Order: sequence, then C-alpha cells, then structure tokens
Amino acid sequence: MLTEPDLNDEDIIACLQGAYGLTIEKITFLPLGADVNTAVYRITTSNQTDYFLKLRSSEFLEASVSIPKYLVDLGMKYLIPPLVTKTGQLWVNLGAFKVVLYPYVEGHQGVEVKLSKDHWTQFGTAIQNLHTLDIPVSITKDVPRETFSSKWRETVKSFLGRIDNEVFKEPVAVKMALFLKTKKGEILKLVEHAEELAITIKKQPLTYVLCHGDIHGWNLIVDQKDTLYIVDWDTLIFAPIERDLMFIGAGIWDSGLTATEEESRFYKGYGQTEINQDVLAYYRFERVIQDIGDYLEYIFLSDEGGDARMQCFEHLQPVFLPNGAIERAYQADRMREAI
Repeated sequence: MLTEPDLNDEDIIACLQGAYGLTIEKITFLPLGADVNTAVYRITTSNQTDYFLKLRSSEFLEASVSIPKYLVDLGMKYLIPPLVTKTGQLWVNLGAFKVVLYPYVEGHQGVEVKLSKDHWTQFGTAIQNLHTLDIPVSITKDVPRETFSSKWRETVKSFLGRIDNEVFKEPVAVKMALFLKTKKGEILKLVEHAEELAITIKKQPLTYVLCHGDIHGWNLIVDQKDTLYIVDWDTLIFAPIERDLMFIGAGIWDSGLTATEEESRFYKGYGQTEINQDVLAYYRFERVIQDIGDYLEYIFLSDEGGDARMQCFEHLQPVFLPNGAIERAYQADRMREAI
C-alpha cells in the first residue's frame, strides 16, 4: 500500500505497547507494495531497536504467520518469523486490521539488487523444502486449495466491456481505458488461452503441495550481510508445484538474467523435477490476467489511492513489452505444444 491507512499513530503505538510491551519512540509509514490491503511501518523503540510492522485488512490467513514461525522453528533458513505477543500470540487485532510484528531487516528487494548465483541456489533449496515438508494439518487448516477459478478471467472480460461504453473522468482511469483499448484483442486472447488450459488441467491427475504462491523479486530480500529472505506469505495455497515454479524465467521482474540462466541457477538448489507444461503455461497466462484484473479493480472501482493509481498503471505496461511476462507465457505455451 502506497497510501497511509486512516489510522492514528497513537492507536498503533498503544496497540504495540499493550500487546508487545514496547515503548515506541517513532513510527514511520513505508510506502511499499502493490497490495492495497496491506500497510507496513518501521517502528523504533526507546532503546533504538527497529521492528517491521504489518497491518493486514481484508482476508487474513492464520497460516501466513504460523507457517513461517513453524518453519523457522524447524531450522529452515531464509524466512523472517513473526514475533510473539506477551501472551504468546502471533498477531493482534486493531480495528479492521490484523497486526503482525517482525524484526526489522535492513536490506533490498530482489528487484533492486541482482541475486548472486548462491542466492538463486538458496532460493531453489528453500522452495524445494517448502514443497516437500510435511506440515501438520492444524497449522495449514485455513490454507486454500487451487481450483483453477475463472474469477480473474471474468473480471477482466467485464472491465474490457465497460471501457467500450463508459466515459471516465479521473485522469489515471482515462489513461488506463485508452491503453486497454489498444490491447483489448491481445488481452482477450490471453483469457482464451487460460480458459482452454484450465479445462485441460482439470482432466488431469495432479499432486498438490504447499506453495508460497507469489515468489517474485519483490518478495525476496537481501540483507546487509548478503543473506536471502523470502517474505510475504499471504498467498499460501495448496497447488501443483508449478504454482511457484512458474515465476522462474517468467519475466515477472527484471533479474538481469535470461530465462535459461534463471532456471539453471534456481534448479541447482531445487533439484531436477518433472514439470507439467500444461500447468506451467496456465499459471503464466493466469498470472498476467490476475495482475491486469487487480490493477483494473483498483483504478476503476474508486478514485482513492493517490500516487498508487499511477504506479498501478505504470506496472501494467511492461508485461506487454518484448520479452515481458506475456511473451514468456507464450514461450511456455509453445513448449507445451512441442511435447
């Protein structure tokens, strides 16, 4: 969230003091992330210790905090576990928000720094561990299961119909509508491909594992000691392994590497595995469609958001560029057809 939520700092401070026993000296809103349901802050205490505060509205998975804590307790690296409250809880309530507190890790996102060969190998190892660990049902009970839903495909088609018949006044909405009109045919083709693949996949016997669900460069952190962390576990889902593996070589972010180089480095840690090309292609098309749908909802369903609105518009455009996410999705589709 790039715009600070409608909460008084005093209320946040009182919440942290009551739940965690902290004496807060400073609270700083951090305009990070594209998720409009999540706001984050840097918290500085009187003894100059910094913490990372996450406020989550809308849907909240208990597993998004309990699973990272469980994995770290098992000795798994590359995660930042939530801190427990004075009563041993992993979160508390503050109005419409769930409040989660973490140690503050000074570092840079994977989109800001180029991951080293070792980072890519560690990344692969971490995801392989996640996919193969047997985690108690009591911890994973609220994790959703992949259904290959048509939700985002229907959302995008609905908005594409609206732009032909509505007049928009808000400047960013105007820009988005004009841009979409130039890409309408291309987007509808994406939707058609995803729908065809969804039908094909549902007829296949698939193995489901616990997936992070959103392992792109914005959710990778490299700290000042060159340690890699995987963050933001709000998208946990039981799904085929391709739900996570589709990000490797997908052109979602500029890693500075070719798709082949990303795959070579990642799978050195993950290990060789059989990939279902139908599922991989589906997820790459569906990811683009979901991103488009997310941005359209944010821009067309309200006038709120300030600078975040323009950022959404700017984030959408690169997926249509040469070697971008759409082109990579079609590359995966061609590999599927060649088998």
